[in-house]
Amino acid sequence: MAREMEFKMERPGLLKKDDRVTVTEGWLPSNVYYTIDPSLAMSGNYPFPERMMDRVGIVTRVEENERGFYVTAVFGEDVTGVAPETK
Repeated sequence: MAREMEFKMERPGLLKKDDRVTVTEGWLPSNVYYTIDPSLAMSGNYPFPERMMDRVGIVTRVEENERGFYVTAVFGEDVTGVAPETK
């Protein structure tokens, strides 16, 4: 099953539609967040029950609004062909 996530990107041109991306998971005391490697964009915070097991995704949209640049990526084995990590 595919999962779509939004990331904040600080500068234009770092990512484009159809780019294949990998993410790193970061931990906070009660949440997790994801960073598109190598530090290109960062997600919001997600509660632990909403953790994502997939680490490879495809950029589906890059847009600019009054708050900055936003990247939408979709993750899932059915989209990328890469099975999720098992930890």
